[in-house]
Amino acid sequence: MFPEPPTPGPPSPDTPPDSSRISHGPVPPWALATIVLVSGLLLFSCCFCLYRKRCRRRTGKKSQAQAQVHLQEVKGLGQSYIDKVQPEVEELEPAPSVPGQQVADKHELGRLQYSLDYDFQSGQLLVGILQAEGLAALDLGGSSDPYVLVYLLPDKRRRYETKVHRQTLNPHFGETFAFKVPYVELGGRVLVMAVYDFDRFSRNDAIGEVRIPMSSVDLGRPVQAWRELQAAPREEQEKLGDICFSLRYVPTAGKLTVIVLEAKNLKKMDVGGLSDPYVKVHLLQGGKKVRKKKTTIKKNTLNPYYNEAFSFEVPCDQVQVSSDLPFSKNPDPS
Repeated sequence: MFPEPPTPGPPSPDTPPDSSRISHGPVPPWALATIVLVSGLLLFSCCFCLYRKRCRRRTGKKSQAQAQVHLQEVKGLGQSYIDKVQPEVEELEPAPSVPGQQVADKHELGRLQYSLDYDFQSGQLLVGILQAEGLAALDLGGSSDPYVLVYLLPDKRRRYETKVHRQTLNPHFGETFAFKVPYVELGGRVLVMAVYDFDRFSRNDAIGEVRIPMSSVDLGRPVQAWRELQAAPREEQEKLGDICFSLRYVPTAGKLTVIVLEAKNLKKMDVGGLSDPYVKVHLLQGGKKVRKKKTTIKKNTLNPYYNEAFSFEVPCDQVQVSSDLPFSKNPDPS
């Protein structure tokens, strides 16, 4: 007969359990809460990132719009300032003029007092330079060194100078000069009294002048008057050439030495385009020629070389240098 199957007993402890027989229990509540919390955090992070990105886009657009608005305001403000500072030409209207108001600003040069008299016996016009007031200051210190140059046009060669008065705008001259002119010719002359500011190291500056047509003056009796100085006309002088000379004065010996060295670029006087120049040296005292000397004649040249010295006896108290070195084309018989 067949044997009976063995009855299953309790499993031995050495036998491993069957996995198919393990039953799944319910999920713990804390695990479910953890899963929900993590999922919520992830969803919130994604939503927050999307919101920040969108806000940044809106902020950038708004900033660009505000910048455009501010730029337009600045342009408009600048245009308003331009309109205020520089209005249109059509908007400019001349200011109403006040009757009797002088628009031009008059520059005061000062005034000169002079006297005129004619000596019919000697045929001389006596011109007195008396004084000046309120002269223009041409020096840096706010003053001037004025003197007056007097001549009768059209003759400019015969001219007289007053003494130089230092550092004053109200000089008192008190000097008289005589011009020998026939009375019948006096009507066509013009008396010029020009006031200059003396400068030792540069060209003297003209302060102003007074011009009197002699045809408008009644010389039947002496004349004394004040005249306002007028601006001297600027005349473009013709280029006549240059001269090189030196001066030396020895006070102990009372000796003045004038050395005429050379000349350059003289004016052409001959038909062939050259000249025969020489130099005359005059010593003036009180407006009168007391001494005169002249150099040798250099033939057919516009650049003569002389190197000739002349000496004059001049007391120390009478020294007032005024160079007068006229050129001449031909020999002077005097």
